[in-house]
Amino acid sequence: MKQIILIGFLYFGSILYLGAQNKALNQINALIEQSQDLNFDSNQRLEFALRSSELATETQIDSLILKANRNLSVSYFHSELYDKYISLNRGNFELAKKLNDSSSIIVAASNLGSSYRYFEENDSSYYFYSQSLKYFSPNEISEKKATALLYIADILQIEKIYAGAEESAIKSIQILSRLPKNKIRSDKLWNAYNLLGIISKELGHYQAAIDYYDKSNAYTDIIDDGYLNEIYSINNKAGVYRRMGDYAKAIELYKSLLEARNQYEGEDPSFYATILNNVADTELESGNYNFQTVQGQFSDAYRMANDLDDDVLKMNVALHTAKLYKEEQVLDSVVKYANEALTISYEVSSNEIKQEALLLLADTDDGDKGKYYLKEHIRISDSLLEVDHAVRNKYARIEFETDELEAQNERIEAENAQISKENLYLVMLTLGVIFFAILLYIVILQRVKNRKLEMMQMQQKANEDIYNLMLVQQDKVDEARAKEKVRVSKELHDGVLGRLFGIRLSLDSINLKEGQDAVLTRAKYIQQLQNVEQDIRKISHELNTDFVSGSGFMDIVQELVENQAVAYDLAYSFKFTDDIDWDEISNKTKINIYRVIQESMQNIYKHANANQIEISISLEKGLICLNITDDGDGFDSAKTKKGIGLKNMKSRVEDINGTITFTSEKGNGTLVNVKFPYINL
Repeated sequence: MKQIILIGFLYFGSILYLGAQNKALNQINALIEQSQDLNFDSNQRLEFALRSSELATETQIDSLILKANRNLSVSYFHSELYDKYISLNRGNFELAKKLNDSSSIIVAASNLGSSYRYFEENDSSYYFYSQSLKYFSPNEISEKKATALLYIADILQIEKIYAGAEESAIKSIQILSRLPKNKIRSDKLWNAYNLLGIISKELGHYQAAIDYYDKSNAYTDIIDDGYLNEIYSINNKAGVYRRMGDYAKAIELYKSLLEARNQYEGEDPSFYATILNNVADTELESGNYNFQTVQGQFSDAYRMANDLDDDVLKMNVALHTAKLYKEEQVLDSVVKYANEALTISYEVSSNEIKQEALLLLADTDDGDKGKYYLKEHIRISDSLLEVDHAVRNKYARIEFETDELEAQNERIEAENAQISKENLYLVMLTLGVIFFAILLYIVILQRVKNRKLEMMQMQQKANEDIYNLMLVQQDKVDEARAKEKVRVSKELHDGVLGRLFGIRLSLDSINLKEGQDAVLTRAKYIQQLQNVEQDIRKISHELNTDFVSGSGFMDIVQELVENQAVAYDLAYSFKFTDDIDWDEISNKTKINIYRVIQESMQNIYKHANANQIEISISLEKGLICLNITDDGDGFDSAKTKKGIGLKNMKSRVEDINGTITFTSEKGNGTLVNVKFPYINL
C-alpha cells in the first residue's frame, strides 16, 4: 500500500513538474516570437530577447538556453552591441559543443569567424571558420560551407600562406558552382576567382592568374555594380602582365581604365589616381619613358591623393616619384619623396613600402645616414621573416588543434554509441509496455474524435450553406441599392431640378417690371435658386456615382509617417498618386515597402540630425517610385561602410525585384530612391 502511495506522489509530482516546464517553454517561445516581430521597435525586441534568455537560464535546460541565446545574439547584432554579440556567441559555441548540436556549432562558429574578420583579427577568425568546417558533412553542398572556405582562403592569402589559400578557394568554387545562381553567389564566385588570380600571381603562375581574372569577369554582369568588379579585375590583370615584363600590354589595360573614368569615379574617386600612378610606374619600370610625361602623371596622382586625404595612395605615389628622381639622379628630390613615403609607411604599418623607402634613402648617402638606413632595412627584413615564420606556425597549430578536436569528437561519439547500445534493450522493454497502454488509449480517443469530426463536418456544411445564402442576399441588397440610387438621381435631376429651372425663368420675366428695389429683390431670389440648383445637381451626381473603396495601404503608410514624424520631432511632407491600385499588389511587396520607409525614418532619426523629411510615391513608366529626402547632415556615400540598416533595406528591395540608391553629401542631406515594377499594366 505504501508503495502505491509513493508511486502516486511521484506520478503527480512529475505531472506538476512537466506542467511548469511547459508553461515556461510557452513563455519563452512567446517572447522569442515578440523579439522577432518588426511591429515593435528595436529596443522592445531586445528586451523581449533578454527576458526569454533569463527565463531559459532559470529552467537549467541547456537546449532551451541555447535556443534563447541564439535568438538573443541576433538582437545584439541588429542593435550593434558587437562586444555582447561576440561574448554570447562564444558561450553558444561552447554550449552547442556540450550538446553536440552540429547546426548550432556551425552558426556560432560562423558568427564568430565573421565578427573577428570584420575587426581584422585574422587568427581568431580563421580558428572559428575552421571549427565550423569540421561540423559540415564531407559531401555537403551549402552556401554556408562555401562561404567559410572562401573567407579562410582570403585570410590565408593575406597571411601569404598561398598553398592553403588556393586549396580553400578551389573548394569554395566547386560548391558554389553546384548551387543555383543568384547575385550573392555570383559575387562570391567573382571573389574566389579573383583571389585565385592574386595567389597565382604571387606564386609566379602568370598565365593561370590571367585565366582566373578572365573567369571572375564572367560574373560581373549578374552582380549589382558589377562594372566595379570588372575594372578591379582588369587592373589586377594589368599587374600580372607588368610582372611578366609585358609592359606594353599592361599600359594598354591601364589606359583603357583611364578612359572609363566616368563609370567608376562616383563610386571610387581614388581609383583614377591609382591607375594614373600605375601607368607612370609601369612606364618608368620599362625604362622607355618620357621624364616630363611620367613626372606629370605622378604629380597629378599625388595631388588627387592629397585632395582625397588618401594616405596609402599618397605613400605609393611618393615612393614611385622617388624612384623616378633616382633614375634622373636628382638626389634631393629622392630624399624628399622617399622620406615622405617612409613616414606614412610607419603610420599605416606598410612594411613593404618601408623597406623600399629605406633602400632608396640608403643609396642617396654614402655616410652614416646611408649605413643607418641600410641597417634598418636589414633589421625590418629579419623581423618580417620571423613574423612570417611565427604566423605560419600559428596557423599550422590552429589546424592541428582543430584536427585534434575532430578526433576527440569522434572518440566521444564512439563512447556515446556504446552507452546507447547498452541502454537500448532497457528502453525497448519500457517502450513496449508504454506502447500497449498508449495504443489502448488511442483507440478509445480515436473513436471519440471520429464522432466529434463527423459533427464538425456537419456543422461546417451548415455554415457554408448559411454563408452562401448570405452572399446571395447581399448581392440582391447591393443590386436593389444601386437601382434605388439611380432612381433617386433621375428623380432629382428630371423632377426637382426641372421645376426649379422653371421658377427661375418666371422670376426672370418679372424683371421686366419697373422699380429698382423690385429688381434687386428678384435678383437675390434668382441667385438663391441658382445656388439650390447647383446643390441639387451636385447631390444628383454623387448619388449616381458608385463609390469604389480604394486600398487602405496609403492610409497605413500615412499613419506610419505621421506617428514616426511626431515621435522623431520631424516636419514632414507625404505625397502619393491615385494611379496605383494597391489591391493588385502583393502583401509581400507592401510589407517590404512599409519596412523600407520605417527603416529610413529610423536612420534619419538616429544619424541625420534632420529637421524635415519629404516622402513621395509616384508611377513612372510602369515603375512605382519611392523617394525619401531629408535635410540632415548627410554622409560621404563613397567612403561610408553600409551598416546593417542599409543592407536590410537593400535586401528588401531586391526581394521585390526592385532597385535602391542612396545619394548623399556631407551637409546636404540624403535621398533614398526605390524603384520596383507595377504589375497592373
